Amino acid sequence: MKILYHHRTRSKDGQYVHIEEMIRALRQLGHEVIVVAPPSAETESFGSDAGMVAWLKRSLPKFVYEIMELAYSVVAYRRLAKAVREHRPDCLYERYNLFLPAGIWLKRKYNLPMLLEVNAPIFEERTRYDGLALKGLARWSQAYTWKAADYVLPVTQVLGDIVASYGVPRERIVVIPNGINASQFSSAPETQAAKAALGLDGNIVLGFTGFVRDWHGLDKVISMIANDPPASSRHLLVVGDGPARAALEAQADALDIRHRVSFTGVIGRDEVARYVAAFDIALQPAVVEYASPLKLFEYLALGKAIIGPAQPNLMEILTDGQNAVLFDPDAADGMAGAISKLTSDAALRQRVGENARKTIGEKQLTWRENALRAVELFKRIPKHA
Repeated sequence: MKILYHHRTRSKDGQYVHIEEMIRALRQLGHEVIVVAPPSAETESFGSDAGMVAWLKRSLPKFVYEIMELAYSVVAYRRLAKAVREHRPDCLYERYNLFLPAGIWLKRKYNLPMLLEVNAPIFEERTRYDGLALKGLARWSQAYTWKAADYVLPVTQVLGDIVASYGVPRERIVVIPNGINASQFSSAPETQAAKAALGLDGNIVLGFTGFVRDWHGLDKVISMIANDPPASSRHLLVVGDGPARAALEAQADALDIRHRVSFTGVIGRDEVARYVAAFDIALQPAVVEYASPLKLFEYLALGKAIIGPAQPNLMEILTDGQNAVLFDPDAADGMAGAISKLTSDAALRQRVGENARKTIGEKQLTWRENALRAVELFKRIPKHA
């Protein structure tokens, strides 16, 4: 099968992991994948932002930037149409973005079966966090794209409910959560060896991966460690970077526990497993209510004892007391209580960690399985002359 893969993502972050892994998995299954994307996307290093685009977004009036986004669809459509003429693809797979109807235009012009992967309700997300000037146009754009695709693939059922609220029939909504590349985690070291390699032997390692923001609540973890008795061996290892890092380091300094908090900074994707392998307790301290966090699947794949908030999107994957310990996100001491529960009970850590590892196979949470699901959906879509 020839698959035309379209996205508008320029930054090399968690979004791009999903893109790269799906393309890789489809190609490993023997399909030809033709990628149409912004030119800079392939050349940026992991952890980089969107460069000039990010600068324009910060600098221009919102309505000007939003008009430019919509205008880019004309450029994207021309690139897509050129790819269709050159490669004659069988279908179109698109990663959804706001103000991007180009894929729908192409689908209708060339009668291509189309899957639309949706990772966030971007109209709602940008309205909440960034603000939108052209709200009516933005909401129309989202509804138009979601309703016109043959199948919409949200990453959680919570997100699927939002898609359905736009009038997309339930039978055209197929939830496909994020996954892992099994080969990246098969050679990870055992926990003790991973700790020793990082100079953390003898510690109970509380670990977090990703882009650290204030709302993750890692300041609470640092405060908890500061209140531990002198003999405690709990150590926070943050694998990643982010805007909250400086404040967290300053907090650790002020509490005189800087030696018990480590930050790796940005690391390459291939290095993640050897750091996560050192975790005794894997932290998913807060998460957007509709998200399918990549770190969660990495924690599962490496058999880590996970703590996370008891909220519907995570509970699509996690079950309290089985493959995780969940806490009430509204309780002030909820996360600390969950961490302390696991810290004091090695048998519980082992049991939920073993069940976490099994979850990957039981729920088929790999990029390969996601690619297989996508291909099967393509086969269901009739292509009319």
